[in-house]
Amino acid sequence: MSLPSSSLHAEIRDVLVCRTEEGRDDEVGTALSYGLSLAAATGAHLTVQSSAQRLTVVAGAAWGIVSGLVAGENLRRRGLARSIAECAATDAATAGVICTTEVPMLAYPDLLARLVGRARLADLTILDAESKEIDLDRDLIDGILFRSGRPLLVVPPGCEAYSARRILVAWDGSAQAARAANDALPFLRVAEHVEVVSVVGEKDLSTSAAGAEFAPHLARHGVSVSAVDVPVIGDVAETLRTRASQISADMLVMGAFRHSRIQEWFLGGVTQSLLNRSPIPLFLAH
Repeated sequence: MSLPSSSLHAEIRDVLVCRTEEGRDDEVGTALSYGLSLAAATGAHLTVQSSAQRLTVVAGAAWGIVSGLVAGENLRRRGLARSIAECAATDAATAGVICTTEVPMLAYPDLLARLVGRARLADLTILDAESKEIDLDRDLIDGILFRSGRPLLVVPPGCEAYSARRILVAWDGSAQAARAANDALPFLRVAEHVEVVSVVGEKDLSTSAAGAEFAPHLARHGVSVSAVDVPVIGDVAETLRTRASQISADMLVMGAFRHSRIQEWFLGGVTQSLLNRSPIPLFLAH
């Protein structure tokens, strides 16, 4: 039997949503609505960082013209970020959620450092998925995941409302998988059912603890859980996507592995593939 929803209320008290405004017309995400829905369900405090990347220009022959154009673009970006923050505050008030909004505008490295630092102050950070591998939003995902010390929930397009009725936990016996499952315990405890899935045939798991051995640990924490081994089909990421669809999972919990950009380009990676294309929110920890 899973624990009542009050368990989630007790453990998720601070939710952070980061939105970065880069001035593009295609910046449409669902992290804000998902985060608001989660905060409403848990009674958590919602913090929205609606940030804008400030452009800078190096002095040169056309300094005056270029400087004016950059100043105008920075003003536009700040206005867009402020508008998002104001809408978030209004929506939160309507939903009865206590919400704090901030609208920082900083140069690229300073903005990343600020948002990663803010993530350390929250129980959970929620970001929009980003398919582009070289992008401020993808760097933010990497930064929060590997430098904040906190778990991250990445929300793909179309997932506007929080749900965690059925959760899939990817298990390979690694330290990263154990950390992710432990960090996700508040959600696992309130789920109707949790499935621990081990993808077999892709790498040697003979020296790792099996999913069937890990499941009793979760059960002792009040999780309604089962374990299954699934043969790899194509690759691990595709196998997990297929299994999530088969059991109608609302969330996928997995440990994140990091490689260099060049290694990712040549070798691929489960984390990278799922960040590029996942049908459901990804709960990630490292």
